[in-house]
Amino acid sequence: MSVAAARLSHLDNLWFQVSGTLCNIACTHCFNSSGPNVKTFGMMTLANVREELESAARLGVKEIFFTGGEPLLHPQLLEMIELALEQAPTTILTNGTLINDRIAGRLAEIERAARYSLEIRISLDGYTGEMNDAIRGKGGFQQALDAAARLSRVGLLPLVTIVRTWSEPQELETLAGFERVLKAAGYARARIKILPALPLGRELVRSPELAADEDLLTEEMLDGFDRELLMCSNSRIVTDRGVWVCPLLVEKPDARLGDSLSSAALEYTLAHHACVSCYRYGTICGNPSADAQIELMG
Repeated sequence: MSVAAARLSHLDNLWFQVSGTLCNIACTHCFNSSGPNVKTFGMMTLANVREELESAARLGVKEIFFTGGEPLLHPQLLEMIELALEQAPTTILTNGTLINDRIAGRLAEIERAARYSLEIRISLDGYTGEMNDAIRGKGGFQQALDAAARLSRVGLLPLVTIVRTWSEPQELETLAGFERVLKAAGYARARIKILPALPLGRELVRSPELAADEDLLTEEMLDGFDRELLMCSNSRIVTDRGVWVCPLLVEKPDARLGDSLSSAALEYTLAHHACVSCYRYGTICGNPSADAQIELMG
């Protein structure tokens, strides 16, 4: 059996690892091992982001994402967001701990003035402080809830992303728990996206059993499969060290495709277990469609 390959057919999603691997917390399941003083990747410059946005516009980009690390640690993030919103709908992936009233208000101002929509994704991994903070660090639970409430008050309804760390029989109880705490925090119309645990980074220390999955994605597995569902056929991530094939593989040297979007290779051999996760679960990293996200209302 031969290992599968995928070719970039069109650039739907462009990611910027804008703050590198610098983060103010160190989650135990972080797939790229970000944290305080982690400098595997560094901060991108405003000029670099502007240049790659121009290249992406020529390639017909449809959505832009800012990630890290923690993107709000970048001192010029808000300027970068304004530039991105001139080209396409834009999303910020954040742990929420740095969103105060001033930042929430400024994000709302930027969104109202923009040509395209702004989405904020906040990470939360438990519906109690004990559950969440065991993964994300002390105090993170309340800070994330406060951020969701602040954004809700200024008209930005954040998408709360949750890594599945519970068993299947606990699914309904867990979703009900998130509904209770988000509503109690003042986020009356909560939207959530559930992500799978990934066999990458610190998650392999927290859940070593994931390393036992030795499967690789083969051409035989993709027979009859729509490859457009794989991120590598429609997405790229830009870092301060060049362009990688997707956000999940930035720690893999062979996933580096070139110095810039204009010079990056178009084809990539899917030689990592994370590629199987993408195949199994669909477009993990991108935003869900309206009918795919869970909206907690009542």
